[in-house]
Amino acid sequence: MRGKQYHQPLKLTAPWEKDAGFGRKLKTYRNHTKIIAQPGIVMKVLRRKKIVLFMAYFLLLVLTMLNLANYKWTKEPQQCNQQMRSTTYQSRSDIRFLYRPSLAKKRQLIYVLTTWRSGSSFFGELFNQNPDVFFLYEPMWHIWQKLYPGDAVSLQGAARDMLSSLYRCDLSVFQLYSTPGGKNFTSLGVFGATLNKVVCSYPLCSAYRKEVVGMVDDKVCKKCPPQSLRLVEEQCLKYSTTVIKGVRILDVNVLAPLMEDPSLDLKVIHLVRDPRAVANSRIKSRHGLIRENLQVVRSRDPKLRRIPFVDPSHKVNKKDGSDYHSIGAMEVICDRTSRTLRTALNPPSWLKGKYMVVRYEDLVDNPVKVLRRMYGFANLTSSHDLESFVLNMTSGSTSSAKPFQVSSRNATLAASAWRTVLSIQQIKQVEDYCHHAMSVLGYERVRTAGEVKDLSKSLVTHSKL
Repeated sequence: MRGKQYHQPLKLTAPWEKDAGFGRKLKTYRNHTKIIAQPGIVMKVLRRKKIVLFMAYFLLLVLTMLNLANYKWTKEPQQCNQQMRSTTYQSRSDIRFLYRPSLAKKRQLIYVLTTWRSGSSFFGELFNQNPDVFFLYEPMWHIWQKLYPGDAVSLQGAARDMLSSLYRCDLSVFQLYSTPGGKNFTSLGVFGATLNKVVCSYPLCSAYRKEVVGMVDDKVCKKCPPQSLRLVEEQCLKYSTTVIKGVRILDVNVLAPLMEDPSLDLKVIHLVRDPRAVANSRIKSRHGLIRENLQVVRSRDPKLRRIPFVDPSHKVNKKDGSDYHSIGAMEVICDRTSRTLRTALNPPSWLKGKYMVVRYEDLVDNPVKVLRRMYGFANLTSSHDLESFVLNMTSGSTSSAKPFQVSSRNATLAASAWRTVLSIQQIKQVEDYCHHAMSVLGYERVRTAGEVKDLSKSLVTHSKL
């Protein structure tokens, strides 16, 4: 027995036959080899799964596209565009305007388009005196002073942007052109503030009353307490009409984006004057226009060849240099005026019904009639006091006055003063620069020096506008 060995066969148990615990055995699948042995069944099952997955993916893709299309059609164009149309533009320079209630009624906006020495100070005063008008006098002066010696044409965009803010009663734009590190900009820091009826009247100042027609004494107004721009803005919003007079927009086409803006109801009154009278007045006030003359002259096209009218008998002196710039600026001024007039003769949609020409000569010849006509254009009402004011200011005893000062004078005599002052060479030079504008506006050219001196003959005829 010792050497005899017994070998019992080893019994192997498949994993699925082993005890699963707790006295139970796993269910065995004895036909698995049968399934593997039939690959057609496997392929059929896989094919069905692929079809189901493809259909689910396709359905998900369709639902996603429908959702995106629905968002695009119902959200983006209608809501965004309606919001842009209904929300009045506000300057990003001042977040305060985000919290201001929108105005229920559009305010009437007027821009007096003109040039230096065209009687614009007096013309602007007719709006400054109106109790329903918030008036600003030459606000773009700040731009030209800050960006000097930038030429006149290159500053047009900045001037338009300033107007866009001011017409929305956003006066914070003045801060952009204030002295860095200086004092806070106040009501008295605005150019022409000491002659402004709103700034010098109640409630900003107790010196005057806006509803009382009469000139403001700048010495009195300088004693008014400086007010914050926020208070001036609040007064601006109370007025139904805002009028801005400026000489630094050279062409009405510059204002096209503002006039096309549906949130602004902007109209333009174009004040014009005989270019020869403008040139004469520029020469007379040349010391006060040195910087402006240089900025305008620098805008001339350097490619053009200019042949000045020279008087051989005239002896050159120091004064001729400043006179040269005064008359030379007329080339740019008349070129830009001609562009405005060409646009006005064939007005685009944004200008139709929103443009009016007023000749200075017509204003001084029949002041009440012209006052009523331009007030009607601006949706304003005239009054006996305002008509008495314009009559008094145009029927003074003298024709001369200090430059840039509004006073009572014989305006008819002042309108023709150039005929006794300018030389025939200066007149010819201005006519050469301004012949197109003169033709459209009804200003006749002269042929001889004798014709110039004959004051019994009027050189003003019918305008084409």
